[in-house]
Amino acid sequence: MTKISFLMAVLGLLASAAAADPVKITFLGVGDVYQMAGDGVQGGIARMNAVARAERAANPNTIYVFDGDLLSPSLMAATDQGQSAIDLTSLVPFDLAVPGNHEFDFGPDNFFAKARASAYPWAAINITGPDGQPPAGLGGVMVKEMAGLKIALIPVAQDTTPEVASPGDLQFAPTVDSAIAAAKAAREAGADLVVGVVQTDWENDRRLIRSRAFDLILSGDDHSYGTYYDGITAHVETSIDARMLSPVDLMVTVGTDKDGKRQVKWHPAFRFIDTASVTPDPETQAKVEAYQAALDTALAEVVGTTTTALDSRRNVVRGEESSMGNLIADAMRWATGADIALMNGGGIRADRTYDPGTALTRRDILTELPFGNITMVTELPGSQVLAALENGVSQVEKGAGRFPQVSGLSFTYDPTAEPGKRVSEVLVAGAPLRPDAVYKVAVNDYILGGGDGYDALGGGRVLPRAEGGVLANDVIAYLQKMGTVAPAVEGRIKVLGH
Repeated sequence: MTKISFLMAVLGLLASAAAADPVKITFLGVGDVYQMAGDGVQGGIARMNAVARAERAANPNTIYVFDGDLLSPSLMAATDQGQSAIDLTSLVPFDLAVPGNHEFDFGPDNFFAKARASAYPWAAINITGPDGQPPAGLGGVMVKEMAGLKIALIPVAQDTTPEVASPGDLQFAPTVDSAIAAAKAAREAGADLVVGVVQTDWENDRRLIRSRAFDLILSGDDHSYGTYYDGITAHVETSIDARMLSPVDLMVTVGTDKDGKRQVKWHPAFRFIDTASVTPDPETQAKVEAYQAALDTALAEVVGTTTTALDSRRNVVRGEESSMGNLIADAMRWATGADIALMNGGGIRADRTYDPGTALTRRDILTELPFGNITMVTELPGSQVLAALENGVSQVEKGAGRFPQVSGLSFTYDPTAEPGKRVSEVLVAGAPLRPDAVYKVAVNDYILGGGDGYDALGGGRVLPRAEGGVLANDVIAYLQKMGTVAPAVEGRIKVLGH
């Protein structure tokens, strides 16, 4: 080959490579959307929908995904179990939504009902029913063909969901292992781009990034915002309530290598949107305002008055006897006729104090108890009650939400003792707890199912309730019945050394 012909051949190859113009694929991920109106300045579903509409209008090759936590917790969710969130997001549907742990705050039946009502598909590769099969209404890997590319979306839920929510008998396979295996399988099946849509913490995100199995990861759960790129995998942590959004434009070039094999190359362009600068989508905003007006009217109703100070501050309900904890536990025992009531402090959420004489509204109670938990009664021997109390104080030094607020019993604990050996002097109705005696214990469905480490509450005979069941409604009914209450710290929980 002459020098000229060789040069012409090289130029021909370069021209062939240059002929493949880059294709722009835009990815927009959002997650952890709790407040439909945002904080009044940033975020909210109307601004989120406006951004999604604009991205799709600017580039028809846009993929819009949700990476978990929509149905709960919020004041609105406490009244409609997340239906308003479904209605609002269905105005500008996601291409794919992954269930977060809060999707199961009201149980699996509510989640699947809301999924059926959505104008978009829900999916998670690592959730199965008790038979080991994917449950109806929940998809798996989604492959979208766009601009001549095969794009695999790998939807993965958080494997800690059974510990922090109420998913019933659904099974959750390990988040990281499931995600990596599915990503590799998608690549082997011919996917040009592999995108993780995951709800998991930053530590797991780093494991996914290090696997090099993904081109892009869109992740929720941490409530933070950030972007990252190591030359192999791009990553977006998708903020909270859509306050800050980061569309990612992947500029993709398709060609062939020297052996004629298809070769896909890309580089990311991250964009930052502070939604304080976004004009809300008018259609969505009108619906948000209508929901908000109806909610405000319903929540303003006074349900009772406290003549004593109430305290639901986080450090109190997670470490010592609390007057608000006593009120809630007393209401649980009143509503069920149980001997004992036990409430995990982490389920009490308002983080505030109330002065004596405060008129308590529905808003107050639903702010304190936003998760939609159900009050249940189980029969347990005293030995399991003691084990439950030991679990409750086992991580008090960490401020863990498992700390117990109680009614019908009192106990002493030593925070300096070895976990599992901290509790002493347990009294039920003034008499020592008997290990072999059977007690009726009122708890919420979350801890009855083993949430917050309360495995000791399992195995008992669960008693049916004639009516009612929602914990917040039990507290509201108790206040309405009593009219005036006077909860006080009275020695139900004693801390050695304090």
